[in-house]
Amino acid sequence: MDTPIDNMDKPIPKKKGIQKKHIGYIGIGLAIIVLFYMAFFTDRTSTYRVDKEKLIIETITEGQFNDYITVPGTVEPISIIFLDAQEGGRVEEILIEEGSMVKKGDIILRLSNPDLYLNILDSEAQLAEKENFLRNTQVTMEQERIAIKKELISLRYDIERKSRIYRQNEALIKDNLISKEEFIRSKEDLDMARSSQELFTERQKADSLFRSVQVETLKANLENMRKNLALVRQRVENLNVKATVDGQLGLLVPEIGQSISRGANMGQINVLTSYKVTAQIDEHYIDRVRTQLTAKLDRQGSEFDLVVRRVYPEVRNGTFKIDMIFQNNMPENIRTGQTYYISLQLGQPKVSVLVPIGGFFQETGGRWIFVLDPAESIATRRNISIGRKNPKFYEVLEGLQPGEKVIISGYETFGKNERLILRNSK
Repeated sequence: MDTPIDNMDKPIPKKKGIQKKHIGYIGIGLAIIVLFYMAFFTDRTSTYRVDKEKLIIETITEGQFNDYITVPGTVEPISIIFLDAQEGGRVEEILIEEGSMVKKGDIILRLSNPDLYLNILDSEAQLAEKENFLRNTQVTMEQERIAIKKELISLRYDIERKSRIYRQNEALIKDNLISKEEFIRSKEDLDMARSSQELFTERQKADSLFRSVQVETLKANLENMRKNLALVRQRVENLNVKATVDGQLGLLVPEIGQSISRGANMGQINVLTSYKVTAQIDEHYIDRVRTQLTAKLDRQGSEFDLVVRRVYPEVRNGTFKIDMIFQNNMPENIRTGQTYYISLQLGQPKVSVLVPIGGFFQETGGRWIFVLDPAESIATRRNISIGRKNPKFYEVLEGLQPGEKVIISGYETFGKNERLILRNSK
């Protein structure tokens, strides 16, 4: 039998609407769209909320940057003369107390040293002995000189006598009135007398030269002994410790009865004709501080000009020392030991962009800062560059413009967040 065609070729109608298999595709598409939006259209900057009242906000300005630092300075005398013991001894008497004004030559204290007095007696005894010896030597040499001179006189008369005898014998020998032997002997006697005279003349010259040298040597030794005695007596005089300059006795170490060794420091005299100011500077500035830099000292609203006279190269405990002197006038009634704040000028003033000093620098090192938007509701981290600083401002080299507002208080609580939302606590 033939099957009806209508039952076999009847088409199946398609279902309309969203089917189950489409739901998966739609979900995947939506996920891709969300990820794309988050990647390109959302702000992923880390954010931190902070109360605005707890922050210190300042405005960036442009003005004159004064390159200076403020350091505490201590007033000291313009110079200090140390009292060192030129001679050791026992302290017997203190005539001037610490803090008193002294004049050059004033006796401050007296020492005693028995050994020095024994040295004086010994030197005096040696000097007297040498003087005695010199006198005896001079007497002996004078006696020898007179004896030689007497001998030369005798020899001269002896030569004259023997010369006369020789001439007589020379005439007699021609007439054979004397023997030849007698004539020859008279000639030999004359030659011998002349030789003796020459010998004594040479001796006289030699003795005279020797005596001169010996006397000069003795006199030199004697003079040296006198100088030595004078030095010993000067050492005794040094037992009186005297002020070497006019000034104030600032320190006196010895006590009565104390033994002082030679060369020991006993105190100091402060020269008060002028004063200097010393300051300890952080080693960070050692390459910038030099002599002739100027500074100002503020005392009760009045400023006094200073100039750096000396820079000490040694760095101790992270600081180095400088001395400054007053250029023109000094404060009245200034006293040693007083402390003032000194503004030390390191360079010439310059117009710069300025940011006030704040705690932000400890966290950022001056490399970045939080800058507020115009509405002052959001602060964003921005990289900057900072140059020099003084006690009030940092010099901004790049990254900020005058009129912008920044947060200068500490950033310890902000963590690594790059944006701050400022909220009012009220």
